[in-house]
Amino acid sequence: MAMTLPPGVHGRGTQPLLIRGAWVPEPGEAGLRPKDILIEGGFIRQIGPAGMTASADVPVMDASAYIVIPGLVNAHTHSHFALGRGYGDRWTLELHQNSGGGLNVGASLEELRLGAMLGAADMIRHGCTAAYDMVLQSPFPSREGMAAVADGYQTVGMRAVIAAAVTDRSFWESIGGLLDSMSPEASGFLRSLKATPADDLLSGVRDVLTHWDFDRSRVKPGIAPSVPLLCSDPFLADAARLAREFDVPLQTHLAESKVQAIEAHKRWGTSLTGHLARSGVLGPSVSVAHAVWVSDDDVRMLADHGVAVAHNAGSNMRLGNGVAPVSSMVRAGLTVGIGTDACTCADQQNMIEAMRLASFASRLCGPDPDTWISAEHAFRMATAGSAAVLGFKDIGRLEVGYRADIVFLDRNELAYLPLNNFWTQLVFSETGRGVRHVMVDGDIVYRDGEFTLFDYPALCSKVQASAARLAEAGSERRKRLAEFEPIVAKFCVGLARSGHAYDRYIGGG
Repeated sequence: MAMTLPPGVHGRGTQPLLIRGAWVPEPGEAGLRPKDILIEGGFIRQIGPAGMTASADVPVMDASAYIVIPGLVNAHTHSHFALGRGYGDRWTLELHQNSGGGLNVGASLEELRLGAMLGAADMIRHGCTAAYDMVLQSPFPSREGMAAVADGYQTVGMRAVIAAAVTDRSFWESIGGLLDSMSPEASGFLRSLKATPADDLLSGVRDVLTHWDFDRSRVKPGIAPSVPLLCSDPFLADAARLAREFDVPLQTHLAESKVQAIEAHKRWGTSLTGHLARSGVLGPSVSVAHAVWVSDDDVRMLADHGVAVAHNAGSNMRLGNGVAPVSSMVRAGLTVGIGTDACTCADQQNMIEAMRLASFASRLCGPDPDTWISAEHAFRMATAGSAAVLGFKDIGRLEVGYRADIVFLDRNELAYLPLNNFWTQLVFSETGRGVRHVMVDGDIVYRDGEFTLFDYPALCSKVQASAARLAEAGSERRKRLAEFEPIVAKFCVGLARSGHAYDRYIGGG
């Protein structure tokens, strides 16, 4: 269904525009109401009943064929893995950590940019307008590397937080006894794959934060001490101080797997949450991804510190990590957003699917429907909840004063025929096929199934060429790392089978 704009109007956010007769969902209601929406300067300035009066010189767009919602917000992803889609079928988290380093060996600045563009395109076409991207650049983050990622998002027209992922320990060093279980030759090789020194990592991040030249209302920087077990105590504390110094958001992976939860108690005598609190990391500008293997005390601790959670149900299931206690988090007052995670552990950047999986996963935890995440609640988590994770205060809602990040859904898409309850049909029936147009800051970035700000066929060609180059460049490293997969799997599965105070596996696995 083609969208026609008035003559001379291109959907740019600098121009006023009246969206006439769009069908708008209401909180707590199954149906839709026709409304008019006035956009000025990239913001929603007025919402009223269909047919409301407006200045005669404001162009009008007929939206009577569309349902409109605020843009979805992805609370956690990794664009540096975008060119690695399809690798690793039965990878656990630890196998991903073992072998994932072979997927982007020698990635260039242009390939970092292409990864961001590819991920952003996948998100935009599924109605997502903002994302928290935890980006790894080897050997350390640079202003040029993070700028390349930011430019990728800017080129597609998407909003983002670009958080440099840093750790000063290797994965193999982080699991006690793993290297000692290997042959001297194998452990020697893996010990040689040392992480970049902490000072170099933190200097790189400081340089990025000091020289950020992008509009922070669209693309802003962050810092991501990626995995607490892969961070020395001083490094973790220094990263948190750096985030506070520059007033940028901080995100880390928290208790993603049972192996991580067990290792934390072995190393520190407390949970990962307790260790982060003791290290002075937790606070209102901090978000944690996953939080699967957390206790009730951990949940209360996160809530007390004002920490937000990025829930990644699809990735948690794909990697066999269990089900996060999201209902408990909600009851404790935690802000919870929804993320997709990377293409290598969730396979697509479809936030509609991520909402559905978040709701479904809650139903695996018990028979009481009052504890399940409803479709409408999943939507709120994927919009306002995720916006809070990103630290953007003016997105995630279709309300006056919020930015005009708007998704137009085709009312005649099969998912809505017949329309009995919009919320359940959006979250449980929609696949992304109904997304017809997407607006960011009042700017049409996706129209009638085509991207408006960049050449998508040219992106496809560049991505194919870069993926082939990276596959060749990393082939020897991937083969070498694959040799250790049986050892890593056996050791970590054995560790995960040891006792723990609570269980996040379904069926007691």
